[in-house]
Amino acid sequence: MSNELLRQIKSIDYLLDLPTSQKLIAISSRDFVRDTLRILLTDLRKEILDNQLPQDSNLIEIIESELPVYWQSLTNNSLESVINATGTLLHTNLGRSPLAKEALEEINKIASSYCNLEYDLVTGKRGHRDQHCEELLKTLLGCESAVVVNNNAAAVMLVLDELASGGEAIISRGELIEIGGAFRIPDVMKKSGAVLREVGTTNRTRLSDYETAINENTKVILRVHPSNYRISGFTEKPSLSELVKLSEKHNLVLIEDLGSGCLVDLTPYGVKDEPTAQASITAGVHVITFSGDKMLGGPQAGIIAGKKAYISRIRRNPLLRALRVDKLCYGALAATLRLYQFGIAWDKIPLLQALKATDKEIMTRSKNFLRRVKRKLSATTTLNFSLQPGGSLMGAGSAPEVLLPTTLIAIKDTKLSSLELASKLRTAKTPVIARIEEDKLLLDLRSVLPRDEQLLEEIIVNLI
Repeated sequence: MSNELLRQIKSIDYLLDLPTSQKLIAISSRDFVRDTLRILLTDLRKEILDNQLPQDSNLIEIIESELPVYWQSLTNNSLESVINATGTLLHTNLGRSPLAKEALEEINKIASSYCNLEYDLVTGKRGHRDQHCEELLKTLLGCESAVVVNNNAAAVMLVLDELASGGEAIISRGELIEIGGAFRIPDVMKKSGAVLREVGTTNRTRLSDYETAINENTKVILRVHPSNYRISGFTEKPSLSELVKLSEKHNLVLIEDLGSGCLVDLTPYGVKDEPTAQASITAGVHVITFSGDKMLGGPQAGIIAGKKAYISRIRRNPLLRALRVDKLCYGALAATLRLYQFGIAWDKIPLLQALKATDKEIMTRSKNFLRRVKRKLSATTTLNFSLQPGGSLMGAGSAPEVLLPTTLIAIKDTKLSSLELASKLRTAKTPVIARIEEDKLLLDLRSVLPRDEQLLEEIIVNLI
């Protein structure tokens, strides 16, 4: 009997003329829809041979029904935008810092046309791509020179490869950090060709420990800011100014990996242990490195800044070509840096806007959000809502001890578990990422972009 159904399958040319096929051809191509139909027909023939379809099945109806599903499965982007309701502002798994509107506009402008990436408009000759951010960084940081690479791990490796390869790099044992993705400072130092020279102990490293370790093979002193952990209690470490004096006394290069890379003082907003890049430059550190997509609120990038003599050497290193960034990154980074230059970063950069929001403001947002949701829900809803105090995190290895006071929206359902609710949110047309505590689904609006609130309301209303 399966042969009867198999004989009902029409030719590809016939199927391409079906209304559903024509709609899909209009938004893709005839060849793509043809290939999709072939995949569908292969599966359909297998179902027929396995007797999984009733003999009275209308194959044309089945094909018209299934074709959009197959087409969609082949065209889905694996990378898509999500709503971050976790309360973690710099969520590495969710792409870290969202960009400011000005940065997005710059990307669109640069991406949609040719640009002077490596062309000097004044002389009409070849220029260098660093010019698009270097002057901004020099102005903002007070440094002599700067160069941009694709992330901070690349920045650290490039700096060590140029300034410490073949020699020793002194570092405190308390700063041999590992961050997400198994990025370990000792491994990076080894790969760069620098010889690791550990000094001090995990919790206490004195200036004398550094000085005792200096020998004829020493090239640099490396200081690493412990972004994703804190050692407290019986601790000691020398100040930056002391390390500057020591390095200059012995003609060594002092390098500081700042990690997150703040350009503004976050102390008024509860973040008290994130040093600014400007402070390190002012203290006399020769070379600093930090990320572009963490506290800075820009695109993924690694920024190297400091004394011109050392940056010039780094710029000539052959590795730079492998680690450099493209025109889109330069455009987005320059646009972000200009917001700091204009003094409007706190009002324009999404990360800083979320960071400065008070607990009272988040509570008001949460109450209003919940009021709107309840107004739209049917009387028979099985969802129960409540508000409770909680804490938001910086994330991405930044300010690990800081909990920003917030108001959480707790959701429970009389039929579904919190895990099932979370799964429904993740599989919504626009995925929503929340967190679960004590069998409650929790939404933290501090990490939800204001423009996404209305969409989040609709998703919650249609959750069940």
